[in-house]
Amino acid sequence: MTISEIGHYIGGTGTSGNRDREQEVFNPATGAVTGKVALATADEVGQAVAAAKAAFPAWADTPPIRRARIMNRFLNLLNEHKDDLARAITAEHGKVFTDARGEVERGIDIVEFACGIPQLLKGDFTDQVSTGIDNWTLRQPLGVCAGVTPFNFPVMVPMWMFPVAIAAGNTFVLKPSPTDPTPSLIYADLMKEAGFPDGVFNVVQGDKVAVDALLEHPDVQAVSFVGSTPIANYIYETGARHGKRVQALGGAKNHMLVMPDADLEKAVDALVGAAYGSAGERCMAISVATLVGDVGDKIVPMLAERARSLNIKNGLEMDAEMGPIVTGAAHQRITGYIEKGLTEGADLVVDGRGHTVEGHENGFWMGGSLFDNVTPDMTIYREEIFGPVLSCVRVADFAEGVDLINAHEFGNGVSLFTRDGNVAREFGRKIQVGMVGINVPIPVPMAWHGFGGWKKSLFGDMHAYGEEGVRFYTKQKSIMQRWPESISKGAEFAMPVSR
Repeated sequence: MTISEIGHYIGGTGTSGNRDREQEVFNPATGAVTGKVALATADEVGQAVAAAKAAFPAWADTPPIRRARIMNRFLNLLNEHKDDLARAITAEHGKVFTDARGEVERGIDIVEFACGIPQLLKGDFTDQVSTGIDNWTLRQPLGVCAGVTPFNFPVMVPMWMFPVAIAAGNTFVLKPSPTDPTPSLIYADLMKEAGFPDGVFNVVQGDKVAVDALLEHPDVQAVSFVGSTPIANYIYETGARHGKRVQALGGAKNHMLVMPDADLEKAVDALVGAAYGSAGERCMAISVATLVGDVGDKIVPMLAERARSLNIKNGLEMDAEMGPIVTGAAHQRITGYIEKGLTEGADLVVDGRGHTVEGHENGFWMGGSLFDNVTPDMTIYREEIFGPVLSCVRVADFAEGVDLINAHEFGNGVSLFTRDGNVAREFGRKIQVGMVGINVPIPVPMAWHGFGGWKKSLFGDMHAYGEEGVRFYTKQKSIMQRWPESISKGAEFAMPVSR
């Protein structure tokens, strides 16, 4: 097997990068090393930032409609190459092809949203705010922006960031996960083909060295991040300390509250897909089933049957429901959580450890695990596992379920399954979570609404993409104007007022 050398994309050109430090890239289904990705030095990050800075003045001065036309050409190319991107995701991440294709399509939604930037950048105008004075606002780009993105969505999450930032007139440096770096270079080539000027979009592969270099670089104006909460907190504090605008999305422990009146068959379908899809490696995965009253006695056996029958195989096979875990290290970490759950007294109804796939025995395989009688003091309840592990917690009633969810330190996503409209309304109003689904298991907002949680799931005050994304990547300027004929003679020492 040929081992590919994966490098950077700086100033419109691919580069192999400094090979003094590399990280192996695996096919999770086979366990084989398929590539080696260069880990950028601070100097290489500086080169990318310099390329972006040089490209910024002309790009910012380009009329928004012309920027949108280039973005629209990129949109068309993405639609032509969506299967290529999905295969690249499956090869390095392991998620099944249909899921990978869905990821690409959700990323494409953001690009399509960004094509409307002329409308999104429109300001406000007030005639005659005072005699002879008009006032208006406009939004202008920040400069060089950077994104640090996770392994679990190597196409969609970067597209939460750079299409909006670039359409708004900024230039961009992306630092993707070194676990699955290839997709970033594919869409970098497509952006070049679409006609984006060199330096507008750059990719530096790397680890903490590259992240710190971006956070500390004086020419980087804003940093977006998606990942675990400890790193999100570090990104936020470090970036803010260096004077940057920071948007850092952290971890999650998403609950689904199942009421006694819910359609249990549909609730089971939702829980199985949301807990075990993408091997649970989603920040919006449901990892806690909060079961009200006698729902637990009915639904846990149904969940167990479905967990045992998951079709787990190489993600390129079209009937696969779940693929492998992304890396051997992640597999060990998830295994440790399952062992911790047993040690702390939870009932392991289905044990996903020890799963193998014929012909791929060296892959990072794991089945779906199901715990029952989990309590809030247990590690598997408190911490984000990021794997195919579903914990069932029993509560007496709706109020106890809401209090349980609100008490958790994470507030990313949550779901309620019920037939009762009043219960659904009260849930939506009282729950302290940023993204809420009513009979929707994974409530990821569409491109024009914006993504983001509450509490320790978000550091910063603006959500990703949507109109809040436009605000994050721009700064508002207010202009007041009058002309000599309307200016009275003599200095004014009092606070100006409308008159």
